[in-house]
Amino acid sequence: MEAADVAAPAPRRSAGRRLADLFHGRRWLQVGALLAGPVGWLVIGYLGSLAVLLITAGWQLGELSGEIERTFTLDNFKQLVEEPVYRSIAGRTVLIAALVTVTDAILAFPIAFYMAKVASSRTRALLIVSVLLPLWSGYLVKVYTWRTIMSGGGVLSWVGIGAPTDDMVRVWLVMSYLWLPFMIIPIYAGLERISNSLLSASEDLGGHPWTTFRRVILPLVFPAVIAGSIFTFSLTLGDFITPLLVSKTQFIGNVVYSNFSNDLPLAAAFSAVPIVVMVIYLLVARRLGAFEHL
Repeated sequence: MEAADVAAPAPRRSAGRRLADLFHGRRWLQVGALLAGPVGWLVIGYLGSLAVLLITAGWQLGELSGEIERTFTLDNFKQLVEEPVYRSIAGRTVLIAALVTVTDAILAFPIAFYMAKVASSRTRALLIVSVLLPLWSGYLVKVYTWRTIMSGGGVLSWVGIGAPTDDMVRVWLVMSYLWLPFMIIPIYAGLERISNSLLSASEDLGGHPWTTFRRVILPLVFPAVIAGSIFTFSLTLGDFITPLLVSKTQFIGNVVYSNFSNDLPLAAAFSAVPIVVMVIYLLVARRLGAFEHL
């Protein structure tokens, strides 16, 4: 009788069951567990390496030994500001990034508009595949193809046009081709969100097509254009392979690459220039609402 009155011990719960009970009803803990891996990798792999880069930029090479001296100094940044050659390279890089961005925006807009508002569903699908198809091929393959096209015996020479000889023009053409899909897709997504009823209303009210574009389409799709420009501008700003293969002109990426083994602190300091430029660019893009279309 006494044995029957003794309560039976509760069954031992498994570790998985206890873990599930821990997460039940705690949404903040669930979200934290899901994001722990990606955020941890971001902090260690990206922000950590970025911090090491900025720290290295504050070091310098010994005048006699040529070895890195781990004492903080701003001499590398001072050299970048005072030396005209580095200012010229930085200005040239920002200029070519801006030219590529504007060119891709001009080329991408009519393509994206046709895809979003004119083409049938089948044609739209074929065009989307055509836009994305170049992204499936290797980066070096595309650059070497353009190098062959612009060579003395390339396709341009066969048709009698003549290959461009100016290095800036060569880099501008190749990079505009490389990053064009990154501009088309955001603009297409932005145009697809615009209701056709707005365009019909503008037409019913007597709006000229140019007026409709200027007052209806462009203001609504402008954040998407800025979103696409983030990709084209940043990718051009940091590229060093294309200038190396199709021109002899120096850009920021080339200088960083060439100084990586010889003068690491200077290379790290010069790498901070695109970072500062992109931070400013992203702040402006955020105010223009571009992040909503990424």
